[in-house]
Amino acid sequence: MLLKLATAALGVAVLVVAGKVQAQELKGSQADETLYNGIQLPFPWPPPQTALKTEPPALPPYLTSPPAVIPIDVGRQLFVDDFLIENATLQRTFHLAEYYPRNPVIKPDKRWEREEKISSAMVFSDGVWFDPKDGTFKMWYMGGYLASTCYATSKDGIRWKKPSLDVRSGTNIVHTSIRDSSTVWLDLEEKDPRRRYKLFVHAVPGDPAPTSIYFSSDGIHWGNAVAESGICGDRTTVFYNPFRKVWVSSIRESFPGVHRCRRYWETKDLLKGSGWKLGEPTLWISADRLDPRRADLNKQPELYSLDCAAYESLMLGLFTIWRGQPSDRPKPNDIVVGFSRDGFHWSRPDRRAFIGISESKRAWNYGNVQSAGGCCLVVGDKLYFYVSGRNSGACSTGLATLRRDGFASMDAGESEGMLTTRPVRFTGKYLFVNIDAPKGKLRVEVLDGKGQVIPPFTRENCVPIVADKTLQAVNWKGADDLSSLSGKPVRFRFHLTNGKLYSFWVSPAKSGASYGYIAAGGPGFTGPTDTVGSAIYANEKE
Repeated sequence: MLLKLATAALGVAVLVVAGKVQAQELKGSQADETLYNGIQLPFPWPPPQTALKTEPPALPPYLTSPPAVIPIDVGRQLFVDDFLIENATLQRTFHLAEYYPRNPVIKPDKRWEREEKISSAMVFSDGVWFDPKDGTFKMWYMGGYLASTCYATSKDGIRWKKPSLDVRSGTNIVHTSIRDSSTVWLDLEEKDPRRRYKLFVHAVPGDPAPTSIYFSSDGIHWGNAVAESGICGDRTTVFYNPFRKVWVSSIRESFPGVHRCRRYWETKDLLKGSGWKLGEPTLWISADRLDPRRADLNKQPELYSLDCAAYESLMLGLFTIWRGQPSDRPKPNDIVVGFSRDGFHWSRPDRRAFIGISESKRAWNYGNVQSAGGCCLVVGDKLYFYVSGRNSGACSTGLATLRRDGFASMDAGESEGMLTTRPVRFTGKYLFVNIDAPKGKLRVEVLDGKGQVIPPFTRENCVPIVADKTLQAVNWKGADDLSSLSGKPVRFRFHLTNGKLYSFWVSPAKSGASYGYIAAGGPGFTGPTDTVGSAIYANEKE
């Protein structure tokens, strides 16, 4: 018996033969591909997947079989998983973002943002970016519930202005179509200035339809759509994976047994490669039984949406987890953080709400907390996360912050702890760390392929670090830099007391530039990667 199930919310069909789900043929990579971090992607890519379950997925393959030697020239190396760690006595701690105390930073206070039942000035993915061209924070958001896309600017990321523009005279509306989910991407790798900004709009709320694609030189004037995606659900979003130079559609799906989940589609060419056919995008990821249930609902959570961006040496994922629908409040969604080193497989070791709802009925974020396109910005020592929130018929935008690289730390108390990396290879000269140990001490030594310490990079020669800095140089007596070890497999061994170690990296410059990706940018940066290092801190003081 052959039964075709059409998921009404998504317009995505699956085939069920004798009770078993069968995927249609998927298109993927035509050859093995080795990534910047040594991970080899198999053929075909993306890996075909025919079903999703509420059982937790297996560990990503790069965690069970990491590369023999890990190249670390791209970005700060974060300890969010065991990819970089051979052994350690330090203890990993995951950290949560903290809300700005004067939220929300954007409210629906304009006539065109106010509706009879629900007013809106919220990021519904959309996007928040720092544009290095004019040194301005820029936000796109849902203005009026499902009504239009609006635009705001800021010089500090906290105080926002809604400029009067000419798209709809006298308003800050920049796109007039009725819309549901929307993503704006500031593409700093784009060579054509007319395509510097990219907009992806799902213009049919609640129904399966294509996502329309627009280009703009200023993020304000978008003209006509230049392409359409295949049929997709109304909370579909798009992001760019710069490690592989592909655009990825995070496609809303409704799959038997897990309900809201995601399909995956990638293309290098938005104009020619976004029009997938029904059933082509591979099943990707869902919530699972490790996602906590609300005690008042006891419902299996579902994956409502997923925004992603490249942060330093990995892909950062903000998973909006829907935990059921009570009758007396807006959607009680939380944002949970995830990490990927190959752009497809995810590790979500901490299932707590990274950015959550409030249980106070008067709070601006009593419900519907969801992330912004671009995920976060790097502002000095902090990461800025912009999120939606809803209460009393009003949808607003708030801000949450986290220490730079602060997703996870490797910690030690009074007794000295140790962490040894797997074999790594670099071409830089200067070792840097993100360290919080103002009352502790960090020393580092370098080991060769046989596990022997390499003079003069010994623990005894290392100048002790007593500091709380997100960019701190490591120095050894008798050595100007690490250039003698360039290109050779080595291990770093960190010895720590009374402190937290967040990341390490080897830079070609004394500035500590990581040459990793910086998500949605930030003050002082000049492009999509950190090429300036400590210069951003001078910019912050200024």
